[in-house]
Amino acid sequence: MVKPNALHHLALSTGDMKTQIEFFTDVLGMELVALYWMHGVEGAWHGFLKLNENCAVAFVHTSRNGEITPVMGVSHAGNPGESSAPGTMQHLALNVDSAADLIAMRDRIRSRGVPVFGPIHHGFCSSIYFAGPENLSLEVATSADVEHPLSSDVWIDPEVAALAGISAEDIKRYKAPKPYEGANGDVPQPEYDSSKPHQFYPKEVYDLMLGTPDDALTLAASETTPPGLASASK
Repeated sequence: MVKPNALHHLALSTGDMKTQIEFFTDVLGMELVALYWMHGVEGAWHGFLKLNENCAVAFVHTSRNGEITPVMGVSHAGNPGESSAPGTMQHLALNVDSAADLIAMRDRIRSRGVPVFGPIHHGFCSSIYFAGPENLSLEVATSADVEHPLSSDVWIDPEVAALAGISAEDIKRYKAPKPYEGANGDVPQPEYDSSKPHQFYPKEVYDLMLGTPDDALTLAASETTPPGLASASK
């Protein structure tokens, strides 16, 4: 069955690319693997910090980012227990493989002068909590040797489900999504339906995108040459 199988990258907005890279490399030990002009976005930079071969935390810097004022409780939660606007990132949790690694990460973060709280044990994971630059709310967690690994058999609370408007029949569907194997790329772009999620573009641009054949859009928008190879060929 075709479905997403991991997080490829999470892209966060930044007004200070260097400070974010400094923090994620020095404080967390994540390797910088990319920093380049963002494809198709004039004046924007894209940076990637490696988690593993297939997963990264990314940052996007546009010319307007520094002009936008973060608002606690709106754009940012500030800590894992506070609110932020629907659709925003409430907090980011990164993985380590053992309880010993979790404590070592706490030591590393504290050694850089950043306060850390925990570990807090949640049954399915143990976590430490701290802040990152630009009001990021961050967590490092491990699911190693936990009492109750995540499972829909024990981690779905009927009371919470009911408050969310989720019925027992809904839960059955959510626990077993319908399989899908693809259609050889032959499914056409759907007609515009305001009840469905849509990316935010000027209407004339979005209408043009919706009407553009997939092959034409791929050809027009793709850039595959890394900056290191592009400069070497000049």
